[in-house]
Amino acid sequence: MSEKKQGGMSRLPGLESSAGTGPDAALARLRALETLESGYEAWLELKLEHAAFRARIREERERLDQQGSFLLGAVRAAGLAPASKPDEPGLVAASAPAGDFLRDAEAKLATARESLAQREAEEEARYTAAFAEIRATLKDRAQRYLRASRPQLTLLLRRVGAERSILHLERLSGDTPVLLCFLLTGRIPSRHGFLLDDSTEDVALSPAPLYPDEGVAPEEVRPDAAGLEARVRGAGEVVPLKGFLPVFIPRPGGGEDFFRLLQRGAVLEVEVAEGTAFRNVLTREEAERFAGHLLRLKLQGSIDLELEAG
Repeated sequence: MSEKKQGGMSRLPGLESSAGTGPDAALARLRALETLESGYEAWLELKLEHAAFRARIREERERLDQQGSFLLGAVRAAGLAPASKPDEPGLVAASAPAGDFLRDAEAKLATARESLAQREAEEEARYTAAFAEIRATLKDRAQRYLRASRPQLTLLLRRVGAERSILHLERLSGDTPVLLCFLLTGRIPSRHGFLLDDSTEDVALSPAPLYPDEGVAPEEVRPDAAGLEARVRGAGEVVPLKGFLPVFIPRPGGGEDFFRLLQRGAVLEVEVAEGTAFRNVLTREEAERFAGHLLRLKLQGSIDLELEAG
């Protein structure tokens, strides 16, 4: 009789299949093509594989727990007590064969749990290393792309009275949003198509400004302006932006104002944080400071910029 038929607890069904995929497959995709988009595709593939692996681990742990509970229930139903509780009402002391059966089954369960924990630790280490390689590769590619080709921006001024205005930036596409995010924040976004993503999980709500990535829980994707600023400033090497680009503009007296470039159809609209909300009608001084910040980036050779007054 095979080992599986005897105990059924020394192997981990459903986990062996991940040995040839997971991090290896995602890293192979990453290394095959030197583009930002292919890197993000590999990252997404790895995230999905990691989530599937964790689900298999949970299922196997639950199976082992259920098996242990079933075993104890069967022993109790047989009227046999474990050796440690011979006087419990309704049970009789286990005979030698019954005690041997119980000890053997418990030993196999313990071995299976230890094997599962070891496999989980080994695989998590592989995933951690793979995620680190993908993030480092994406940052390196963004830096190289920025050195080779500057993002081209067109800033449009729309006056609202004598001292107020609305600023628009022409629509961005391709790798440019990722490159601008890295240029403006020093961080990479968690998804390649983040800026043009206007999806929403609830049609009654506007699109959320964050993805449920990088430690952001699903219920935390819609912070107010102050919370969004804190989340962006406190992010690590990855920031889970959705539908906007953050821009921090120095104030003359010190500190910075939090602006964002919000995706609005054919353009990006400039908004400034004011308390817990954002305002899209800018004062003359705010509009000039924002334009001046982009102009400094142009003079530094970081971007190409055209200014148009409407």
